[in-house]
Amino acid sequence: MAWDTPLNLLRAEVTQRRDEGCEIPGELCSRIDALTDGQDDYDLSRVDPLYDELMALPQDTALAAREPNDLAAIRASRPEGPRDLGCQANDDELLDRLHGAWTGRALGCALGKPVEGLGMSRDASGRVVGRLAIRAYLEARGDWPLSDFFSGRDAGDGVSLWCPQSQRENIAFMEPDDDIHYSLVALAVLERAGPDFTWQDVGRCWLERIPTFAICTAEAQAIENLQTRSTRPGYWSCAATPAFTRRHRNPYREWIGAQIRADGWGWACAGKPELAAELAYRDASWTHERNGIYGEMMFAAIQAAAFVERDPKRLVEIGLSEIPRACRLAEWTRTCLGWLDAGASLESCVERVEAALCPMSAVHTINNALVCVAALVRAGVEPTQAALAAVSMGHDTDCNGATVGSIAGAATGRAGFGGRLAARLNDTVRPSMIGFQEVSMTELARRTLAQVKVVAAYHRARG
Repeated sequence: MAWDTPLNLLRAEVTQRRDEGCEIPGELCSRIDALTDGQDDYDLSRVDPLYDELMALPQDTALAAREPNDLAAIRASRPEGPRDLGCQANDDELLDRLHGAWTGRALGCALGKPVEGLGMSRDASGRVVGRLAIRAYLEARGDWPLSDFFSGRDAGDGVSLWCPQSQRENIAFMEPDDDIHYSLVALAVLERAGPDFTWQDVGRCWLERIPTFAICTAEAQAIENLQTRSTRPGYWSCAATPAFTRRHRNPYREWIGAQIRADGWGWACAGKPELAAELAYRDASWTHERNGIYGEMMFAAIQAAAFVERDPKRLVEIGLSEIPRACRLAEWTRTCLGWLDAGASLESCVERVEAALCPMSAVHTINNALVCVAALVRAGVEPTQAALAAVSMGHDTDCNGATVGSIAGAATGRAGFGGRLAARLNDTVRPSMIGFQEVSMTELARRTLAQVKVVAAYHRARG
């Protein structure tokens, strides 16, 4: 089941190919623009030849050289980095840190879920202005600045929120969300296949455990591609390649989907950013390309480093050391750090991101990564405040709240959560994922700690 109609996938591919530096002839754009909604949505006789023609256009070779998809080439083009920070935490400390990471992820995700749509609002120029829409919603209810879960109460402004189970009036647990499902996938894959897992182990886990409707954008396209080139699980025979699954009819291959899957690999590689980035690469490289891959690698490295390092800017620098120095994600991240170093506030920094990256999708890897970086640097590693800061800045709010909350939670541990928000989740996750129907974050931390030890032994054995 595709994420969108063939016609809309084609239209999205035009944007993606331009992002890759491809020059698209005007007459090809005119033929694509001539297709009409309703009539041509599923007319493959018209859509497919145009899609194939679009994909056959030559790429920007200089940009492609700066943004490889192969792990060896990525490593060859990255800057110097610590690779292994030598985590010295004992089991009790690690358990608390892992409990904090799971809690921070759930807290940030729950905070952002009700305003995910609001956070992607655009103005007439096409600029993402979700932070302004969120602020207006909160001011209308006397709740600005954001300090609690969003209230769904009516303020006469005609604005309603999503996800009532994550609203202030009802919240009692972490409800189903892909930002949580993929962290559970990492745990499930490590428990089943071990740290030497392959991308096919990940794909099979999705097919066995995640409902189709819980898989979005790039992941939806990749899993469809995987199914067309493999037999069903139980009689597993796969002829697909990552180059096919991540690229065929997948115009979302640089969107945020892989970035939100980073955490589980980073947690399991506590103190080992290079290994965390490698595991993240295996997970990302069959659904995403280029900056889509790098987003997961960078944040997995940051997650792993957070078990040793607490300085937010240093964490970001460690993340940057695991991706190509000249890729667009790295260049924009360094630019963002420069704005922050020069004294930009969180809001003014995000305002610059909105202006500079307009009209990039509100669920692209790069702009959301910058929101996370800015929130982390300005709010620090107090998990509740970091998650509140990330969500209040709009874009993909549940994804960014979860990522920043998780990093800060790993840095401080469960004991580092201020306020009362985390307690209202009752340490409980209720996902839509087979094998994890209801589970406590305490139990997830315990199981993750077991995998930290397995991964550490694997790392030592590899030398």
